[in-house]
Amino acid sequence: MGISKAKTGQMTSFTLLAVILFFIEWVRGAVLVAYLPAYTLMGWGLSASVVGIAVSVHYLTDSLIKGLVGYLLDRFPGRLVLHGGFLLGFTGLLLIVTTHSAWILIGASACLGAGLSPIWIICMSQIKEENRAQRMGTLYVYWMAGLGLGPVTMNLIIGRSLPLALWIIVLFLTVGWVIAAFVHLEKTTVTRIHSSLGEQFSALWSKVKNGGFLLPGMLLQTTAGGMLVPFLTSYAVKYLGLSHSQLSVVLLTGGAGVVLLLVPMGKWFDHAGGRWFLVLGFGIFSVALFGLTGVSTFSGAVGLALLLGCAYAALLPSWNALMARYIPEDAAGISWGLLFSIEGLGVVVGPLIGSWLASIGNELLPFRVSAVLFGLISVVYLLSPARLFARREKLAEINP
Repeated sequence: MGISKAKTGQMTSFTLLAVILFFIEWVRGAVLVAYLPAYTLMGWGLSASVVGIAVSVHYLTDSLIKGLVGYLLDRFPGRLVLHGGFLLGFTGLLLIVTTHSAWILIGASACLGAGLSPIWIICMSQIKEENRAQRMGTLYVYWMAGLGLGPVTMNLIIGRSLPLALWIIVLFLTVGWVIAAFVHLEKTTVTRIHSSLGEQFSALWSKVKNGGFLLPGMLLQTTAGGMLVPFLTSYAVKYLGLSHSQLSVVLLTGGAGVVLLLVPMGKWFDHAGGRWFLVLGFGIFSVALFGLTGVSTFSGAVGLALLLGCAYAALLPSWNALMARYIPEDAAGISWGLLFSIEGLGVVVGPLIGSWLASIGNELLPFRVSAVLFGLISVVYLLSPARLFARREKLAEINP
């Protein structure tokens, strides 16, 4: 009976964390994609370039601060870090919607990014090894739902009233904060360690070296994906001949493929494991992405978007579950934080590389280079030793 109650408590806390993730990502998407541009351009007349800088600074801060967040989680109670993040994020949000100054807006956007950063690492630290891929799939469903629904619903509300949009954003962040008060974070050894930051980094680096493909794979995939971000809309309109409404259908189709298959793919990986989820996931993603550079019909774009979504659903939870096997259990917080920060570098560098490729060729080039990079990752995993994909307990036997 006690074990059953413990498992029920773990599931309830995980569900609450997933719901909090939804509210946080809803706020992020609503503010950065919809409300911030509308408010600054329509409300106070700040330039579009200021908005662009504020958005970039937000994501840069969110990525780079994760290492610090992990460090704090290894030394302080998770609830303290979570509520401190909400306080910082709430402060940034209030500054964003009340400022008249470009510099304050940029600083407030960074503050919001820092405040929303802890939730992912806290979620990761609460997932057990035996069902990690399934739980990761669930988290990504909530993440994508929040990030996608935030801009869509906010654009509809902004058309009615900017002040109403402000109150709804504040309401969503407040609800997420209230839910956080009911979360019970499981106590682990990571909150009681006394090793130095250098010792924890050395332990992580030793693990990563044993899985030599891990670091290049992280950087390549986030860089390859980031290369496409500045050109999705213009490429779809200019080269595919899609209207904005057709582009919305294409994006929704791809997103639906991801959301519907994330949890089943995660369960399958937890049961079967192995490299093939990554080999086939990255390989199919590469082929479908390259196919987008030659498609000429709306139905063809929808079909390839669905294939991209299915491939992404296969590789995403399996990749994160695999990465978790190389995380030192006695320094999970700082380790996840550092790995997320490394992944974030690709998101920052990718758009710069994509813009450079487009400037020396055309907007087809970033898509083709990105497809080649994803294909390269697939080949690397195919040729990597099978022992690198072993479960954690076997990795411990191979690399004690």
